[in-house]
Amino acid sequence: MHTTPLSPDDPAELGGFTLLRRIGHGGMGQVYLGESAAGEAVAVKVIKPTVVDSETRQRFAQEIEVLKTVWGPRVAAFVKADTESEQPWLATEYVEGPDLRRLLDARGVLPPLAAASLGATLAEALAGVHGQGLLHRDLKPANILLGPNGPKIIDFGLAVFAESSASLTAPNMVMGTPACMAPEQANGEKPLTAPVDVYALGAVLLFMTTGHYPYQADHVQVLFSHITNPDKAPDLSGAPEELVGLLSSMLQYAQKDRPTMDDVVAQCVKVIKAHGSTVAQARRRLVSLASSACEPHVFEPVPATAPSASETPVYAEATTALAPSQDAVAVAPTVPLPQQPVPAPGPGYTPTVAATTPAPTPAPALPAGPRRSAAARRIAAQLRETYASTAAF
Repeated sequence: MHTTPLSPDDPAELGGFTLLRRIGHGGMGQVYLGESAAGEAVAVKVIKPTVVDSETRQRFAQEIEVLKTVWGPRVAAFVKADTESEQPWLATEYVEGPDLRRLLDARGVLPPLAAASLGATLAEALAGVHGQGLLHRDLKPANILLGPNGPKIIDFGLAVFAESSASLTAPNMVMGTPACMAPEQANGEKPLTAPVDVYALGAVLLFMTTGHYPYQADHVQVLFSHITNPDKAPDLSGAPEELVGLLSSMLQYAQKDRPTMDDVVAQCVKVIKAHGSTVAQARRRLVSLASSACEPHVFEPVPATAPSASETPVYAEATTALAPSQDAVAVAPTVPLPQQPVPAPGPGYTPTVAATTPAPTPAPALPAGPRRSAAARRIAAQLRETYASTAAF
């Protein structure tokens, strides 16, 4: 996972966790790589002081209560939290690997075998979440990390109880990320049910195999009008032939026409076997793509990948059953899509060093001290290497 150094304003410790690096940030706060006293790596999400109010605390507390009820090998586990501190924070299992958007930026689209493995694993995981009476509701590439043991789902902040009118939002509010949002979610329908996650997973798989989402537009309002138009088919151009049928069914406008998560697993396994592979072999192939793509870039100055307007979560009042006309979509401000960012350097990228640069002096041994985790030792070693390669002496 790409990390950056702490800033002078960042805390060095929080809730008993030593903060080592920055992982990422969003509108609500900052996420850090932290370490427990015993050396366990965690991801620590901290709410920014500028947005801390009673409503934010309530939403954050609800997110934590939901996360406590979600479990499974493909869900980043809850570790610890404090909603009453000056800066509320949440610690979860740290997954050492890129999110899917960064993976695509570094490696390009996934081959069919790897995509089928990704689909089978995530569908099985989401079936387990649904079995616990929950929905994710904001599945997208940035919320899926590809770690050493396969993909894991993070950020259940928008999760709600399935088949229930209970919600974390007001009755006429739409929350989610437009790029992967199902039509019923964009229409503000409630309660939402399991097919909303089936659609989102289909959008994720389409993006990972083609580089584009089911619908694209220059403005968010137009994008919503496409999503909520039952007569406008999703764009499946570029999708692998063996996955077109599955993606088409997952992205159906009507909920009843979408497959169940168990059906998605079965169809993905069928694709894997058609390639002459086992499920375990396909999983290893998927994981190897992540390690080869992102391992060299952890401490290089990689340009930040800015999400487009269609990938930015929205929280806005929705009209009832949005019509496909542009005038009926009043769920988000007009935001032009930014230009696509330049992809990160490829796996073989090495910073150019002038021929006259003297060989770096070996870094002195660190003084004796308490033992640190393997992750912390690796981070320290890579920091020393990076410093040595760029030092002027």
